[in-house]
Amino acid sequence: MKKSHKVIAWFEEITREDIGIAGGKGANLGEMVHAGIPVPPGFVVTATAYYDFLEATDLMGEIRKLLKDVDANDSRALQDASYHIKEKFVSVAMPEHMVKEIQTSYRKLGGGLVAVRSSATAEDLPDASFAGQQRTFLNIQGEESVVRAVQECWASLFESRAIFYRHEQGFDHFKVGIAVPVQRMIQSEAAGVMFTVEPLSSDRSKILIEAIYGLGEAIVSGDLTPDQYTLDKNSLSVLDKKIVEQDWYLTRNLEVRPDELETNIKAPVPPKLQKIQKIDDQDITGLAAIGKRLEEHYKTPQDVEWAREGGKLYIVQTRPVTTLNQPLDTSTVDELKAEAILTGVAASPGAASGVVKIIRDPSQIDKIIDGDILVAEMTTPDFVPAMKRAVGIITDRGGRTAHAAIVSRELGIPCIVGTERATYLLKDGQEVTVDGSSGKVYSGHVAIKSKKAKTRSTSGARIKTKTKLYVNLAEPELAERIAERDVDGVGLLRAEFIMARMAGHPRYMLHEGKAAQYMDVLTKNITMFTRAFHPRPVVYRTTDFKTNEYRNLPGGYKYEETEENPMIGYRGCSRYTHEVEVFRMELDAIKRVCQSYDNLYVMIPFVRFVSEIVQIKKILTEEGFYQFPKFKLWMMVEVPSNILLMDKFIDAGIDGISIGSNDLTQLILGIDRDNSKLATQFDERNEAVMLAIEKAVTTSVGKGITCSICGQAPSTYPEITEKLVSWGITSISVTPDMIDETRQIIAVAEEKLAARK
Repeated sequence: MKKSHKVIAWFEEITREDIGIAGGKGANLGEMVHAGIPVPPGFVVTATAYYDFLEATDLMGEIRKLLKDVDANDSRALQDASYHIKEKFVSVAMPEHMVKEIQTSYRKLGGGLVAVRSSATAEDLPDASFAGQQRTFLNIQGEESVVRAVQECWASLFESRAIFYRHEQGFDHFKVGIAVPVQRMIQSEAAGVMFTVEPLSSDRSKILIEAIYGLGEAIVSGDLTPDQYTLDKNSLSVLDKKIVEQDWYLTRNLEVRPDELETNIKAPVPPKLQKIQKIDDQDITGLAAIGKRLEEHYKTPQDVEWAREGGKLYIVQTRPVTTLNQPLDTSTVDELKAEAILTGVAASPGAASGVVKIIRDPSQIDKIIDGDILVAEMTTPDFVPAMKRAVGIITDRGGRTAHAAIVSRELGIPCIVGTERATYLLKDGQEVTVDGSSGKVYSGHVAIKSKKAKTRSTSGARIKTKTKLYVNLAEPELAERIAERDVDGVGLLRAEFIMARMAGHPRYMLHEGKAAQYMDVLTKNITMFTRAFHPRPVVYRTTDFKTNEYRNLPGGYKYEETEENPMIGYRGCSRYTHEVEVFRMELDAIKRVCQSYDNLYVMIPFVRFVSEIVQIKKILTEEGFYQFPKFKLWMMVEVPSNILLMDKFIDAGIDGISIGSNDLTQLILGIDRDNSKLATQFDERNEAVMLAIEKAVTTSVGKGITCSICGQAPSTYPEITEKLVSWGITSISVTPDMIDETRQIIAVAEEKLAARK
């Protein structure tokens, strides 16, 4: 379809080449219609119509005025601006010709109930910046309601969070368009998701179908656990079924007014249907056949959303499966005759027995005494003091790179994450055994014999390798003990534990006249590392708390807004360039240490733009850091833009990089590492992630700067360590429990490389 000023494009007029006009969702709906896939009929209000609306109503100028003097870090001012902009979107009359075309198309579609969805065309911005921002309206009825829903979708581009991201990244607010697909509403008796590849094992010979009663939004949001049906892709025969009891479903509220846009409610599932299969075998096979056709058409495995109405199956969305994994080896402990009472994701090896203490809020951490098992929904930096007293940790949520997992490995205590029900299945005072190697929890005290790999004794002769081996640390009290190990320095000094010792949020302390106290604590604790490891380097990562973590510090609520997705929010380098005064306070403490020890480097986290690292280097120069002959500036590589623009980042004048494989994997695969349902799909060995890491290593080595890695990948997968060595990485930084094993892996890899040469 050629670009024009058309307001409406019917699905039949669109193909997957029309993302710029119809957005990704709309383009795929049109593509499926052309392929003969059963799609509910509909049309798209084009992105061109959105821009024409802005021009015809002069809204663009008004919005620019509203945003001109807004401080993006003033959450109240930003929310006020967002509110007024959205009010203008929905209060300004849409041009009459657009209204008529939308209403005419709605009548042509047959009227009745429709779904009005947003389909963004953000060509210049990372999609993640707008995750969850655009709105969707189900069960919309009537010409006026459809027009209003379209304007509401347009307005959703100016939620406060979306404005904040665009401001932070320096993009024009009007370079992001939006299309709005409108299609006949399916009153689904059942709905769900289908993968044309088994998503956990990446077995391409299988198809996985998930099903629930009611509207599919409840499965996409994770509110309901679905049935699972596994099929053989060739024969379409059902191999396995897992039936889940369902006692409520999402459906249309028949009592709302016709002009209301929020129309769905939870309704009870009849008792006789709660425990049975959600769709019959004929529908299961029929869906699998459609999935097979979609994969053949797109020539890649598909992630499909489907719905069933009146016994007929419909496909409402399809996209490629981008997270294909390799099977994981979880055989780490001897088999036990005891039966586990709870299972989750094995996050930190080892076993321990103790008394359960359930912590539902950081304010309760004083309940934990030495020898307890800490049980929580998730942990944050506020939990650190309690984690140090615990002998084991269990959480409801999270994956193997969650906060609980990383800190537990550093502390050397067993940890299980992603159990989903530990906080209500376990009881305070109950004695349990935590097996962090297998991800199982046992009742009472159970003796567990680990099958740990043999490692070289720390008292034996040290192995020399060309590739340096660094360690990831955060706990000052561990500095001297770990410094005695066979390590070449600290590749990642996290400020997390140090911040937990502070009397408050840095801005709070600054404004309360306690800046000197803040700097004294920071100086004292960093010095514990530089003194213990001298002359070996200590790479200090400047504070990288997210807004929710900062907010929990004393006084933090005064300075931190609530973000829906802090992981890609106001953090890292962007925070330093906006709050230079606070950043200089941290730098002053670092400079004090540099005056006594010449082995301290600075590493800047979460750098989104080349201009940011240029600004940071300017600040460091102004603060006099380059008077120290051995001072180095490193940059964390954890944002895809770092990979794509690696040459430019290096040319900006950095001395080294360290790959943060945890965040890099999250952002490349679009997976929340703390989501237990996706934990097994979070895998640094994914082809896309490995290509990114390889480019980071080879580019930096080619440019003659230091290249390291400090994420969890080399601690978990020896094969990644071997690859890193073959690419010429300068150093590898791992958790303390992996020091000896990784040194051996590096030595073997270097021997193999030398033999090949």
